[in-house]
Amino acid sequence: MRPPWMERPTIAGRTLKFLVLTAITVAVLYPFGLALGTSLMGRAESIANGGAYVLFPSKPTFEAYAVILSGGAVTRSVLISIGITLAGTALSLVCTVFLGYALSRRGMLGGKPILLMVLATFLFTPGMIPSYLMVKELGMIDTYQALIVPVLVNAFNVVVVRAFFQNLPDELFEAAKMDGCSEWRMLWRIAIPLSKAVIAVVGLFYAVSYWNTFFNAILYLNDQSMHPIQVVLRQFIFRGNAAAGSDVAIVRDLPASSVQMAVLVIALVPILLVYPFLQKYFTKGVLTGAIKG
Repeated sequence: MRPPWMERPTIAGRTLKFLVLTAITVAVLYPFGLALGTSLMGRAESIANGGAYVLFPSKPTFEAYAVILSGGAVTRSVLISIGITLAGTALSLVCTVFLGYALSRRGMLGGKPILLMVLATFLFTPGMIPSYLMVKELGMIDTYQALIVPVLVNAFNVVVVRAFFQNLPDELFEAAKMDGCSEWRMLWRIAIPLSKAVIAVVGLFYAVSYWNTFFNAILYLNDQSMHPIQVVLRQFIFRGNAAAGSDVAIVRDLPASSVQMAVLVIALVPILLVYPFLQKYFTKGVLTGAIKG
C-alpha cells in the first residue's frame, strides 16, 4: 500500500529502476560466477585459454576441490576456521547477551560507569603493539585463544543488544518479579526468547568476523599448521600451488587459477549458506532495538 502522498510510479521510472537493479545484481554476482567457473576448469581448457578466468567452463570438473580437500593444508585450515568460528561465536554471544542485559536493567550497581567504558572503546582503540604485548604477556602466542579472547566482545553489538532489551515491555519483568523470578530466570525465560532476532543478527556478525580472521592469525600464530582458511587462501592467491607445501606433488598437475579459485569458493561458501537464513532478522533485530517507542 502506497501512502496517499506518493504518486503512482510511471512505466519509465519502473523500467529505469529495473535496469539499475539488474546492472547492480550482475556486477555483484559476476565475480562470484567467475570464481566458481574458473574453479571448475580443467587443465586442458586452462592451457587453451592461456590461464585466463572463465565464467562457463566447457567441461566442468571438481578435480581441484577433490584434491585440496583430500586431507592437506586446505582441509586442516577449514576445520580450524570452523572450530574458531563455532567456539568464538558461542562465547561472544554469551558475553554480549549477559553484558547487554545487565546494562539494560535499571538500578544495576555500576551500570553507568561500565556503559561509559564500553562506549569509550568506540573512541579509543588499542594499537597493534599494545595488543601484541598484552597477548604475549597472557601467554596466548601460538594458541587459538589469541584469535578469540582479544575480540571476544564487540562494543557495537553490546549497544545493539542493550537497546533491544530496553525496548522489551517493563510489565513482563515486573510481573515476573512479583512471581518471585530472579534476574537469571527472567533473562532465560523472558529476555532471550523474545530476543531471538537480535541474537541471530549479532551471532552472524560475530561468525563472519571469526571466519574472516586474517590479521590476528598472522600476528599471533607463528606455526603455519595452525593458520585458518583466510591465511591459507592468501598463500594460494600470492604463491599459487607452491603454497600447498607438502601437497605440491598432488596439485602440480592442476591449473593454478583453478586451485586458487577453488580455495576462494571454499572460503566464501559457509557464510553464503548461512546468510540467507538469517537475513530476515536484520531489519527486526537491528532497527527494532535501535528505535524507542
